[in-house]
Amino acid sequence: MPTDRPPLVVFDDVTCGYGAVPVLEQVDLHIERGAFVGVVGPSGVGKTTLLRAMVGVVPRLRGRVTVDGRTVGNGDRPRVGWVPQLETVDWHFPATVSEVVLMGRWDVRPWWPRPTPEDRRSVDRLLERLGIGELGERNIRDLSGGQQQRVFLARAMIGDPLLLLLDEPTSGVDLKTRDEVLHLLAELNRDGMTIVLTTHELNAVAAHLPWVVCINGRIVAEGSPEDIFTDAILGQTYGAELRVVRQDGLILVADAAPHRLREALNHHHPGYEHAHHEHLDDEHVHAGGRAAR
Repeated sequence: MPTDRPPLVVFDDVTCGYGAVPVLEQVDLHIERGAFVGVVGPSGVGKTTLLRAMVGVVPRLRGRVTVDGRTVGNGDRPRVGWVPQLETVDWHFPATVSEVVLMGRWDVRPWWPRPTPEDRRSVDRLLERLGIGELGERNIRDLSGGQQQRVFLARAMIGDPLLLLLDEPTSGVDLKTRDEVLHLLAELNRDGMTIVLTTHELNAVAAHLPWVVCINGRIVAEGSPEDIFTDAILGQTYGAELRVVRQDGLILVADAAPHRLREALNHHHPGYEHAHHEHLDDEHVHAGGRAAR
């Protein structure tokens, strides 16, 4: 992902965590301007902590993080938009869609909480851009998961960020909504937005994202899915045996057990199991694994 421009985000030998306990150690990472990056790894290994380090809300035990050339945590508020996991939101809080989005303005201008007419016009334009223009006066808790995700995306974008961070944006939504969210993020990225998200969905990452960072307490590997989604790297990342298969131009990741592999292939290729069952014996599974290394 190298470019001629300086990186937007730089981690320089960063160790960070909570109290004296490190969650991420010795992180050296560059995120280029205009990148679309997925951060993957098992639960509890520092994916969300990596995002929080870019905002400056997690203590650094050593090293430095910079966003747009400015050190995070030195009093400067980085121009970063944050989209939380939907599961962490208090849905009992009574607020309309427009009110939730305007909260993103207050994050940028906390000394001026009264929205201006231009603020309200900006909200309307942004909701239209994200395909939810008709929902401005609806209560946030009455929306579908996909609509709620777009609202929080709008809240993150209203402050005109340089960097958009999303923590598990496809968690708890159905497959159709997941793909819609990822397609929307890809459109925003094509418009120039730098995006970093965490996720557990390896097959969605392989299908939609051009760059991946694998972590497990530290960075295991980074690169394109084509380069780093291998049995060895994913096994090192997850501490479990996974199998990577290249099929019809797609990268498919599944448990190493043959029946799990068949399920993954049939999910992405309806009818595949019926048409090709005789090829999904152990020999085919092992051959697919070798080809993906």
